[in-house]
Amino acid sequence: MFARYRKSSAAEPARTAVSAEAAVAPPTAAPARSPLATLKPAQQPAASSAQAVAADKEKKRKDRLGELKVELHKRLLENLNLSALEHAAEADLRSEIADISNEALAELSVVLNKEDRSQLYQELYDEVMGLGPIEPLLKDDTVNDILINGPHQIFIERAGKLTLSDITFKDEKHLLRIIDKIVSAVGRRVDESNPYVDARLQDGSRFNAMVPPVAVDGSLVSIRKFKKDKLKIEDLVRFGAFTEEMAAYLQAAVATRLNIIVSGGTGSGKTTTLNALSSFIDDSERILTIEDTAELQLQQTHVGRMESRPANVEGKGAVTQRDCLRNALRMRPDRIIVGETRGEEVIDMLQAMNTGHDGSMTTIHANNARDGISRLENMVAMAGIEMPLKAVRAQIASAVNLIVQASRLQDGSRRMTSITEITGMEGEVISMQEIFRYERLGIAPDGKIIGRFNATGVRSAYSDRFKQWGYDLPASIYEPLP
Repeated sequence: MFARYRKSSAAEPARTAVSAEAAVAPPTAAPARSPLATLKPAQQPAASSAQAVAADKEKKRKDRLGELKVELHKRLLENLNLSALEHAAEADLRSEIADISNEALAELSVVLNKEDRSQLYQELYDEVMGLGPIEPLLKDDTVNDILINGPHQIFIERAGKLTLSDITFKDEKHLLRIIDKIVSAVGRRVDESNPYVDARLQDGSRFNAMVPPVAVDGSLVSIRKFKKDKLKIEDLVRFGAFTEEMAAYLQAAVATRLNIIVSGGTGSGKTTTLNALSSFIDDSERILTIEDTAELQLQQTHVGRMESRPANVEGKGAVTQRDCLRNALRMRPDRIIVGETRGEEVIDMLQAMNTGHDGSMTTIHANNARDGISRLENMVAMAGIEMPLKAVRAQIASAVNLIVQASRLQDGSRRMTSITEITGMEGEVISMQEIFRYERLGIAPDGKIIGRFNATGVRSAYSDRFKQWGYDLPASIYEPLP
């Protein structure tokens, strides 16, 4: 169907046969009861030795099946018309892969049981059309992050916990081929002269890779998976990320066009929080988003998305977030949302917040609200602008109204640990007041953090603004719990 040609068994030179017994040697069956439970102490070492032998046999079986997959993959590349695959139906392609694989298995005198054969067909399909060994992880909705440390070590994160998976690549060459397949699809490149790259997968997942010689022990890859189900405020409240009272306050803050910064560490849920907050923006507003790698999933109708671009091979053609931000100011935005502020674009962001683009939002990396302010000051200095520190702080105090702190606790849970208002300047210091905080009370026997959200008792400095816009929040939401 898609094959350029089929070689007859007579015309094709003999290939090295893979032993059928070696390729399909079944693992030693586990007994119904543990042998260590019934044997005498003197017999336990022998049982442990038997288990080690069984484990070794299983490992050899997997290795040989892996070698068989590599051989069949070579045959597929030789026989499939790759240019026709883009328009091929999945069922037709799977059938063609099965036919070519069956011919190769017969020629190699390898016999596989139905289960192994089905698994082999699926892995070959993933190699041809997907991303090889990590394709099942990308399809697994319970996996949040995929972290690859060289070809033989792949970690996955589920429910905030990292575990080592049993999935591996054949070798470094195999891993590099998958990396190149990903980055070339979005017009980027990675090699010795450009050893690191940011990209995104077809489903929107964020992809970062660093290859040798910078990566010493093999290529390093991290994939932050794109969530197909967009989390709304009510979902985050149900998951315990914050309370309904905090949600009501945030709705008023977003709707009344306060400038908001979402602060937090890596993997703390900053982008998820920003997405949820954006759901409070009125559908009639024009929103422009600026990101290094497009991740935001805004629900509004009038959204313009921009993404920065690295330089080409000659070192030209780079488009930075600052370039996008400057251009966005000429595009009549009601709000500007910057996915993450991490450099010199901060000065343009602060000026936009100060010059009629109220309601703008961004994220920064910081451990708390006060550290977030310090980070903004440092980034202004990085922009190379000669300004007195007091003037920088005055600019920040005038531009930023609210800092929402997102944190990832040691049990893997994500919480909105603080909501802090910036109320102005006191001398040369930016004055702030915390409205809500997360209080840790202890640790449960299963390792889960026990805590509660609580108001600080401080009334919002923007209460009058909320009331003027029609959001008359009850005074009770500011009252602390006993």
